[in-house]
Amino acid sequence: MNKKSYYILLIFLCLGLAMNAQVDDSKGKIKKGTKKSISAVPSKEIKKPTVLESKDKTSGFKKAYDKAKKEDAKKKRERELKEKGILSKAKIAEERFLKSFKKINGQYPKIDQDLGSFRTQSKSIKIICRDFQYPDGDRVTILVNDVPVVYNITLRRSYQVFTIPLQKGINKVAFKALNQGTSGPNTAGFKVYDDSGNLISSNEWNLATGAKATLLIAKDK
Repeated sequence: MNKKSYYILLIFLCLGLAMNAQVDDSKGKIKKGTKKSISAVPSKEIKKPTVLESKDKTSGFKKAYDKAKKEDAKKKRERELKEKGILSKAKIAEERFLKSFKKINGQYPKIDQDLGSFRTQSKSIKIICRDFQYPDGDRVTILVNDVPVVYNITLRRSYQVFTIPLQKGINKVAFKALNQGTSGPNTAGFKVYDDSGNLISSNEWNLATGAKATLLIAKDK
């Protein structure tokens, strides 16, 4: 090979290497002045809930509420059917209370008590009375000739004083038990004085609810 042929071959080889380098460089670079295109991903269509599309937007919530209400009512019926004939703790406590109450207020027979007869010339009498046992809420009404003159008093540990005017002739003074407190019977100790301070009578009563303790006082003048 002569020198001329050698130089020609060398020139073609250099041109081939230069063209190959230009092609490789164009693959990784963006030519200046060109814009890179971005392809958009199509979005999915969002469907509105049927509740929002409805004219009555509360209908869905109302149906859910009604359904839950029906389920609760069904569970309640099933529970009541299951527990039918079974006493709850609250029911047992109530039954015991009523039983105790009936025992306290019903174990004593309703018998009226005679406290005796007395004579006086006083225009009035003074009655003092109290619960001589443990005060438990005993209540009484005082009547004179079947007419209430002192209404619904609660007996206390200390004496309470009541002045009762007398009419000429027989005066029937009665103490009516309105209850038996928390531990029957209705109990009281009382004293009766004339208008001069003289003791006419001193006694006690033990009464069931509705019973009366009665004393007769005859006024001469």
